[in-house]
Amino acid sequence: MTKRIVILGGGTGGTLVANRLHRHYHKAHGDVSITVIDQDNHHVYQPGLLFVPFGLADEREIVRSRKAQLHKDVEFIESGIERVDSGRDVVVLADGRELGYDLLVIATGSHLALDETEGLAGAGWNEKVFTFYDLPGATALAAALADFEGGRLVVNVVDMPIKCPVAPLEFCFLADWYFTDRGIRDKVEITYATPLDGAFTKPVASATLASLLDEKGIHLVTEFNTGEVDGIGGKLVGYDGREMPFDLAVVVPLHSGGDYVGRSEGLGDDLNFVPTNKSTLQTLAKGNIFAIGDATNVPASKAGSVTHFEGEVLVENIVRFLEGRDLSSTFDGHANCFIETGFGKALLIDFNYETEPLPGHYPSRVGMPLLKESRMNHLGKLMFQWFYWHALLQGRDVPGIGTDMPEHGKQHTSTTPNRAPEEASA
Repeated sequence: MTKRIVILGGGTGGTLVANRLHRHYHKAHGDVSITVIDQDNHHVYQPGLLFVPFGLADEREIVRSRKAQLHKDVEFIESGIERVDSGRDVVVLADGRELGYDLLVIATGSHLALDETEGLAGAGWNEKVFTFYDLPGATALAAALADFEGGRLVVNVVDMPIKCPVAPLEFCFLADWYFTDRGIRDKVEITYATPLDGAFTKPVASATLASLLDEKGIHLVTEFNTGEVDGIGGKLVGYDGREMPFDLAVVVPLHSGGDYVGRSEGLGDDLNFVPTNKSTLQTLAKGNIFAIGDATNVPASKAGSVTHFEGEVLVENIVRFLEGRDLSSTFDGHANCFIETGFGKALLIDFNYETEPLPGHYPSRVGMPLLKESRMNHLGKLMFQWFYWHALLQGRDVPGIGTDMPEHGKQHTSTTPNRAPEEASA
């Protein structure tokens, strides 16, 4: 009897899981059907959004068909989702159609919750207040930066969790390069305002990144919790009453899970993220529902690398579940991220649930430098786009790089706590 696997979301996680499952069952001659559902057919390479405001990428380079990234034997349904009825093992689509499943994978990612911050999407939105976390915002911001001749630029993270926690820092570094290249850096005051108590992860990575901000003349304001955005008056207002004036604000809104999660009884938390076992990726809602990537509440960064490393474990556990075997508790929260620092250089960080970003090399003692600016890391960042379309989404393994975080090459000290900080895993 054919087992029906339904995957909600045709982004990074949904696509790579579908393709990995197809490869496994095709080789094993398994009797399954795989269906992917998404509300549109536009797959966006989200790391590319960072480059759009600076004229380093455009829509033609970072958007492709979702269906085209899936194996031809994987069914793709373009539809919104009304809710999941886990009691009946049914997905209800936006038009009322019902789709039954034997196993469900939630891979619908996270979304910008603009309405959660007073005034953010009000007067001044896409005029003086922007975001680069979606394509329309990144495109509008490109025009605003091109016209910007000087003043106060504030980059603000409203609250965690967000996709790719390093991206706001990267924006600051690239803005420093961009205005230097235009010859007006001395006319632009750049401020990075974060709700965290440091630039990023603590203590080693936070110190490294804070030092870079200082070297580049970028002001760091910590523990700033944005309560209101005044686009007309040009100021951010914190819950503690502090005000931060701006001429141009680049805001990273609070994120949430899919709206349908909130309409699905017992599926999500208060922000519509799906409570998920951090080691097996099985949800707490029901045994035959699994989740991957930004849609989950696991304490790992909401980043593409995490989804990539999760994929192998998730597919193994789906196979185990359908065969009635015990699940594998092997996902360790592995994440790594290139951090663009401008002027053709980048940092690389690598960490997991227990180990914070540390200096050294990746993936072993001979490899790319960690927590250190280099041209090699910048080239790695640029090459990742090819890898994304041609290897990651296809669910291919990378020789020499497994799901577990490598310990070889990392420089531990007697004063370094062996844990990943909260903001890295938000």
